[in-house]
Amino acid sequence: MLRQVAEGVSTHQSELLENNAVVVQGRAGVLLVDPGLTGSEMACLATDLRELGQSVVAGFATHPDWDHVLWHPDLGEAPRYGTARCAAFMQDFRSNADWKARAAEALPPEIAEETPLDLFGLITGLPAGTARIPWDGPEVRIIENPAHAPGHAALLIEERGVLVAGDMLSDVLVPNLDTLNDANDPIEEYLVGLRRLEDVAGEADVVVPGHGSVGGADELRARIEMDRAYVLALSEGRVPDDPRVGETAKPGWEWTSDIAIEQVQRLAERHGHGGTPG
Repeated sequence: MLRQVAEGVSTHQSELLENNAVVVQGRAGVLLVDPGLTGSEMACLATDLRELGQSVVAGFATHPDWDHVLWHPDLGEAPRYGTARCAAFMQDFRSNADWKARAAEALPPEIAEETPLDLFGLITGLPAGTARIPWDGPEVRIIENPAHAPGHAALLIEERGVLVAGDMLSDVLVPNLDTLNDANDPIEEYLVGLRRLEDVAGEADVVVPGHGSVGGADELRARIEMDRAYVLALSEGRVPDDPRVGETAKPGWEWTSDIAIEQVQRLAERHGHGGTPG
């Protein structure tokens, strides 16, 4: 079911992981951001759009995680954009002969048989530094940032005051740092990403995270501060005291505690010392 969050902007949320697909009304059709997760959910989204007399004229993937690069034949053959780094990551992934098996391994078992992969990761990279999505509709600013994943980007729908945050600023999912790349500084990269979102926060009345609930302007700023506090706690080598972790996590999301503990351990290993998270 489509839910309007601002004039000309709606979301469609998956049952598992609460992924938010974002639909932006243009002059000749819609821009579709991060559709998912199962085939039936994406087909439902396509049906909803068809009943409104709309077709998809452009897509965008905020980053190359499996749940943000999905697509369904019913959504059509519109160009699916991403940042240059996002597209390069997916092109490299799909260049492996066993890419589909590797993608299937990443799927949650609850939906592994229901998530189509034939169109997985077919992303067209925009030239590095591209500031806006090329389409016939409201100006959509690309805010590329180094937090979370290669080529990660948020989107600011300027005329509608909506910030699509990618996998940041969630009320259910904790910040997930890019700790698998030995050459980066995941703490500083995430803090840079938060600063870039903070720089545009004054232009947004609505925040749409990759997972969880849509929030207003006050919630946007509160989530920036909550994510920053979480990351700073990780930098100190401790499991964050965060409402999304432990007993205060939303029912069904208790596994975020495992993410936090694993991140502390990985960061400790990167700095050459072990230890038990506190």
